[in-house]
Amino acid sequence: MLNPGDLQKLIEIITEEVVAAQKGGSPVRCGCHSVLYDCCPDRLRGVIEAGASRIGLYAAGGAPDGVAGVIDHTLLKPDASKADIEKLCREAAEFKFATVCVNPVWVAYCAVRLKGTGVKVCSVVGFPLGATTADVKHYETRRAIYDGAAEIDMVINVGALKSGDLHTVERDIESVVEPCRQCAVVSKVIIEAALLTDEEKVTACTLSKAAGADFVKTSTGFGPGGATAADVALMRRVVGADMGVKAAGGVRDLEGLKAMVAAGATRVGASAGVRIVQESKGQKAAPPSAGY
Repeated sequence: MLNPGDLQKLIEIITEEVVAAQKGGSPVRCGCHSVLYDCCPDRLRGVIEAGASRIGLYAAGGAPDGVAGVIDHTLLKPDASKADIEKLCREAAEFKFATVCVNPVWVAYCAVRLKGTGVKVCSVVGFPLGATTADVKHYETRRAIYDGAAEIDMVINVGALKSGDLHTVERDIESVVEPCRQCAVVSKVIIEAALLTDEEKVTACTLSKAAGADFVKTSTGFGPGGATAADVALMRRVVGADMGVKAAGGVRDLEGLKAMVAAGATRVGASAGVRIVQESKGQKAAPPSAGY
């Protein structure tokens, strides 16, 4: 729970970030890699699993063979069939994506299919609205972990955030982060940026970092808008270099992925992962995916 002193500190941080975001002007780029200074690989070296070196390679103008390693190969459509999920797992194993990201009902199936491949299973909690209670999200998290999820993407209580009820938002995030931490599972907090003001984005990222989440994530892919480079850059500035930023929603080709990485993303959620990897290798790419 936030005490008055912590709340005042949070307000000060939010104010500073909003002012910085509104100043505008040309972005400062580092001299070593010619990317946004806040996203320079030398400043992000300790992010996640050599994420900094990957950022450097993308920013240099070419996608490395390891481009798949920052992609969560995603299929969250409600009408996804067993055959669709099997194909997702097969592609993930072939291309070595970081994870497959699926609805909770498919976690156990994917965990069995991907055992021994090095590809992890990511699932979603409170998805896609975030409008379930904290105790339900807590149970959802524990069940997904029990079924084999190694990463959890949870949707915050957007309504509570927009109501200024920061205590509820804090408890909401902690209800997922706590069991993830206990089980050494990666936690990602989806803020659904398209529904938020810049001030609310800063607040959501600050609360996520305070709760000990591993990542903040832009979008569900089911909201009014997906990831933007501007939102990724803002989120990166708020959480600093020691926390992951995941861009998701609308990233459908290699150029889109490179833009997100240049802005500060260390993970990208995409249903067009195969197309992106094919483009990175100079191969003829499959048609763009319609979305999650």
